Amino acid sequence: MSSTAEKVRQLLPHWAAMFLLMIAVLTLVERVAGAPGLLLSAGLVVAVAIGYPYVVRALGVAPPVWQRP
Repeated sequence: MSSTAEKVRQLLPHWAAMFLLMIAVLTLVERVAGAPGLLLSAGLVVAVAIGYPYVVRALGVAPPVWQRP
C-alpha cells in the first residue's frame, strides 16, 4: 500500500484538472444559459467530481490509486 504522501503526489494533478474542469463547465453554462442557480451549480460540480475518475480510467490515464483491483 502506498503512503499518504505518495497518494497525494499521484492525485494532485488530477485534483487540479478536475477543479479547472469544474470552472470551465460552470463558465460554459453561464455563457450559454445565464447564471445558474445554486442547486444547478452544485449539481454540475458533483457530476464532474463523480464522472472525472470514470473518464480518466476509460482513457487509461488514471493514477495507480484509482486503478480497480
